[in-house]
Amino acid sequence: MAGKQVTRREFLKMSAVGAAALGFLGSTAPPSALGANERINIGVIGCGGMGTAHLRELVDWSKSGKENVAVIAVCDIYEPRKERARDISGAKVFHEYRDLLQMPDLDAVLIATPDHWHAQMTIDAMEAGKDVYCEKPMTRYWYEAKEVAQVQARTGRVVQIGAQGTSSDLRWQANRLIREGALGKLLWSQAAYCRNSREGEWNWDIDPQASPSNLDWDRFLGPAPKRPFDPERFFRFRKYWDYSGGIATDLFYHCLAELETALGPEFPKRVSASGGIYVFHDREVPDTFQVMIDYPTDHTVVLLSSMANRQGVPEMIRGHEATLTYEGGQVVVRPEKEYQGERPEIRVPGEPRRGHKENWLDCIRTRETPHCDAQKGYKIMVAIALSVEAYRQQKTMLFEPEKEEVIES
Repeated sequence: MAGKQVTRREFLKMSAVGAAALGFLGSTAPPSALGANERINIGVIGCGGMGTAHLRELVDWSKSGKENVAVIAVCDIYEPRKERARDISGAKVFHEYRDLLQMPDLDAVLIATPDHWHAQMTIDAMEAGKDVYCEKPMTRYWYEAKEVAQVQARTGRVVQIGAQGTSSDLRWQANRLIREGALGKLLWSQAAYCRNSREGEWNWDIDPQASPSNLDWDRFLGPAPKRPFDPERFFRFRKYWDYSGGIATDLFYHCLAELETALGPEFPKRVSASGGIYVFHDREVPDTFQVMIDYPTDHTVVLLSSMANRQGVPEMIRGHEATLTYEGGQVVVRPEKEYQGERPEIRVPGEPRRGHKENWLDCIRTRETPHCDAQKGYKIMVAIALSVEAYRQQKTMLFEPEKEEVIES
């Protein structure tokens, strides 16, 4: 049985109290650009699989001089991961992330923890005057994303959400073509993220050595419902509602972030979802999931996924006059039959563009807006989080974009 989620009121109280208790709230100085030759000191919070991959890359960049960065701190609540992170980086090791945030020479943090910690850690980091790269999804619940966006706007910190496809030049070329009217009135778009796992997606290895003596279970749970020690939930957290939205937050956030980069981000007005656990009955989240998102601009996005069959559908944006796809490293715009002759077929290749983490580092130096910033990430997260609630509550979720609130039915 799924535990009770933290309500919006409870979350807002927790985030404000946590920041104030550590002296963060209202203490940040106006952010200023770093010099081009000034080193960026980074802390990595969460040193599991993805966090370690990020850590290795940052350390490699530091050693090679590719980017002027240094990893000066790492944080985790599982002792073997702490030791591995120390061996990789030689950085100072922390158990409590808030202690890491108090380092005066720390410029930025990279957060790669389970989803249910993203909001609080990102808010605390911004209140502590640090710039943030937070792995997707931006948060676990929509109202957490709203709070993150509000704090970012107030503090002016650089926040990049780890949806790497938003740094693909193809999406930005598509955005330009759409803004120039190459498709006419937009109608509906589609994307899919499908896999086929014999034993079930997210069944990562469980360390047999894990125990309450080397894994801080209470710190892992954090804002989630209290439960007895269970390594399954720690190592395979994406299978459980307490810590993840499953396909929606792990995979659909990528799909929608890429689509919204091309389309231009906006809040949804209506979200519905369907699917179920059809093959892998060892989890709470569905292994097959479909989402329909309606936007105020009279445009619909359809997202499709299965973890038990890898055959998806191509990413496609349909307009009244033409349709946009991605083929062979190019953006392709083909006119509808009714408009052939009036509109030529368009093919635009993608151009070299800095990678997603590199874009974050550039923006730390320049204070420009990164490719998937907090405001964009918030709009994406509303649709993603409401798709989870639509599925769990078995109803269509309605959102009021102007008030930025869910409409209660």
